[in-house]
Amino acid sequence: MSEKRLDAKNRWRNVVVAFRMSPEEAKELNVKVSLSGLSKQDYIIQCLLKHEIRVVGGMKVARKVRIHLDTILEELQSLDDSDRNVDIEELLVPLRHVLDILDGDEKGGNYNE
Repeated sequence: MSEKRLDAKNRWRNVVVAFRMSPEEAKELNVKVSLSGLSKQDYIIQCLLKHEIRVVGGMKVARKVRIHLDTILEELQSLDDSDRNVDIEELLVPLRHVLDILDGDEKGGNYNE
């Protein structure tokens, strides 16, 4: 069995919280988690408890931002006039998160959800 671990504040986390999400919501959550540099558990706890999310810039976060920007670029370049039913708003969600992070970085590295 795995070793029991306490969190950073020496608390034992043994309560399970579960909820359902649509595939679109799950994708958006995964983008936000990826761009934050936090684990999904830590990100969700911070968001639910209304803590400020602090993105610490580094190579890992920069790589994730680049991957998301490349994905957005590829999707936008693949659009043509026949793709009128594509939801542009859905394509712009990750871009908004990247811009929020960059805007927060200019103001000291913090951004709020």
